[in-house]
Amino acid sequence: MKHRRWLCLSLMVGLTVSANGAASPEAPVLKCEVGPVSRQFGDTPWLVYSCEDAKSLVVVAAPGNPVMPFFFFLKHSQNGYTVRSEGTGDKSVTDAAAADLSQLSDEEIAALIAETQKATLRK
Repeated sequence: MKHRRWLCLSLMVGLTVSANGAASPEAPVLKCEVGPVSRQFGDTPWLVYSCEDAKSLVVVAAPGNPVMPFFFFLKHSQNGYTVRSEGTGDKSVTDAAAADLSQLSDEEIAALIAETQKATLRK
């Protein structure tokens, strides 16, 4: 439960972005609470949530991940996906995960979103 509270707070504060990715006080908050599904990125455990726009993802360090608390935000735009991150931890671990996330194709991201939606329906 503590993990979920941190996630919600981080999403409310950290994911208020405008369409071009810049911080914007008037931008709507994007809720990313669909899921999660467990995945490995950079050989460490992560929880993947999709967002209400059905195009973006949040990838949160799972319990046992040495960089917890840490998350990545994969935001969809007209030019593809941008990967942003926030948190602390061993840079080699987060860099390895970021490299894996940056290699995901649009089709792989769409498949992850579908999996998060199925996981939520099973709850």
